[in-house]
Amino acid sequence: MRIERVTEAAEVMRAPDLFDGPPLVEATRDFLERPGHHLLFAYDDAGRAVGMISGVETIHPDKGTEMFVYELGVAPAARLQGVGTALVRALAELGRERGCYGMWVGTENDNAAAQATYRKAGASAEEPFLLLNWDLT
Repeated sequence: MRIERVTEAAEVMRAPDLFDGPPLVEATRDFLERPGHHLLFAYDDAGRAVGMISGVETIHPDKGTEMFVYELGVAPAARLQGVGTALVRALAELGRERGCYGMWVGTENDNAAAQATYRKAGASAEEPFLLLNWDLT
């Protein structure tokens, strides 16, 4: 398995199954062009994309820069093979290289697979918190 940073929208369009829904061309281009936005793909030995992780650097005047794990996806056939853990570790390393002081992610309380992956990659749980959401559409 190899992990590479994706910089071309066409590469994303070739791996729609790694995302919750079909990637939108303009949104993909916009994401890839923005500084501090990162998309990594994991490829199997045959060169097929089998996993992805996206991260966004966030900065605040009194905290500095941290990496937000936006989304992690692994193809069903590649699950339980360490792909997700490798992707999380690769994003953490990218964050270190870019001077981030930390990395964080939110996940559902009942998503045991995601929680296990993040913990295996070195994350620890914070105190429970309430997520409030605005639907801006």
